[in-house]
Amino acid sequence: MSSKKNSAFHIKLPIFIALGLIAGILIGATMAGNESPKNNSLISSIHKFSNIVSYIQRDYVDEVDTEDLVETAISKMLEKLDPHSVYIPAKDLEMSKSQLEGKFYGIGIEFNILRDTLYVVSPLSGGPSQKLGIKSGDKIVEVDGENIASTGISNRDVVDMLRGEQGTKVNVKIYRKNSKELLNFDIVRDKIPQNSLEVAYMVDHEIGYMKISRFSATTYQEFHDGLKKLKNEGMTKLILDLQGNPGGYMDRAVKIADDLLDNDALIVYTKGKEKRYNTQYYAKRPGLFEKGKLIVLLDEGSASASEIVSGAVQDNDRGLVVGRRSFGKGLVQMPIPLNDGSELRLTISRYYTPSGRSIQKPYDAKHMEDYFNDRLNRYEHGEFFHADSIKMNDSLKYKTVHGRTVYGGGGIMPDYFVPLDTANQSDYFVKLFYSNALREYTIKYSEKNAKKLKAMKYEDFRKNFRVSEAMLKDLIKTAEELDVKFNKEQYETSKDMIKLRIKAQVARSIWDNEGFYPIFNEQNEAFIQAVKIMDNDKSWVKL
Repeated sequence: MSSKKNSAFHIKLPIFIALGLIAGILIGATMAGNESPKNNSLISSIHKFSNIVSYIQRDYVDEVDTEDLVETAISKMLEKLDPHSVYIPAKDLEMSKSQLEGKFYGIGIEFNILRDTLYVVSPLSGGPSQKLGIKSGDKIVEVDGENIASTGISNRDVVDMLRGEQGTKVNVKIYRKNSKELLNFDIVRDKIPQNSLEVAYMVDHEIGYMKISRFSATTYQEFHDGLKKLKNEGMTKLILDLQGNPGGYMDRAVKIADDLLDNDALIVYTKGKEKRYNTQYYAKRPGLFEKGKLIVLLDEGSASASEIVSGAVQDNDRGLVVGRRSFGKGLVQMPIPLNDGSELRLTISRYYTPSGRSIQKPYDAKHMEDYFNDRLNRYEHGEFFHADSIKMNDSLKYKTVHGRTVYGGGGIMPDYFVPLDTANQSDYFVKLFYSNALREYTIKYSEKNAKKLKAMKYEDFRKNFRVSEAMLKDLIKTAEELDVKFNKEQYETSKDMIKLRIKAQVARSIWDNEGFYPIFNEQNEAFIQAVKIMDNDKSWVKL
């Protein structure tokens, strides 16, 4: 199972348990009777650590928290390994698992603590943070008026501050690169949705669209049910949207790939130092959609299980990948339960696509911050905007089933590159989201006009509803009340996008995601490109 969270957790391990583990390792190594140089070195190192802790506890001039010292040692030790090997204390384990399969109330973010800074790894789809426009890479620096930057904040501290009873409010201030001021959000805690299939709808009489936000406990069943629904509605072509999907359970990804690939097709394999961790996963059963055009949408936020599915589709020449290079998370973590109820998630192998590509992007334990800032670096280097900014390594060429060339080096390279479109973006447009002005306005508008909107058929709304100048003026007024000053030039630049977002949000308030996505996708460049490719038979000649 791949670990969903990339966080470096602060350890809460009682000193006697830590030393007990050390003693157990020493006894085990001695009883094994193996006098290899590696074993001797391990025993010597553990003795050294145990002796130092004992001397500090007994002889150090001041009183010290030896438990905290051991926690720090474990944390620093794991930092020397890779970005995804983590230790999870018993009291944090339930929280970690609930991200994928439990029920909880909070602000809805996946987070990471790096160098005493709380980063938003990803806002959870459908949660309060995502609805307010909080984004991956944001740094939360203040919670309810209390500064949390560079204060030694722990995972537990974050949970205690941000989780709470449904309906309660928490104020956060966020630093975002290129923003001159801290962004202020009042977030109302809510139940964090656990459905991972956000929507499944027919684009036209042939093309079906499915959006999966993560790979959780129920993802495959949701996907399977959605696939049956679309096939019953006449689907013969499928767009599977995995943009921004951070991954999750590997076995759910394998099952989804199995529904898309012919029997006996290799889906993914793993390789580790120990042969027992070398596994291969094949399509084993008749799938629901093994024939028909298939496109998978990816971007820089697509990771892990998303890369397993897209890599299997691409390497087996089952379909095309459209978008931008994916994140590159291809390390496999094995959950190891410990005696006190805590858990070590240790990287034991790497994922490889059917052609032999390692999904994992390079990392350097000495510069781990660069790893977590990789997406920002790609943005600054122009990779999001120009395909030729992606540096292909000619020594990492691989062949698909039908002989197409694909490249390794971390992440899945798309067959068709779609640049990030910022033509209609402006600071004013962004502030409408930061301030929650757009969300607040559309809620008020929907509530005021609920009777009229609910009387409409969705297709009539989508075809005929127009965002009026009066509505735009009301939005501007709402924004000014939230201290967002009007900027006419930037407003004109983003006007069309503002109108589309208002319409999509109003639709969501009445018809949920089934109303939101068909309108939102009108400016989803990867989706638009995928529809064009679906209608162009020449795009499929090389498959």
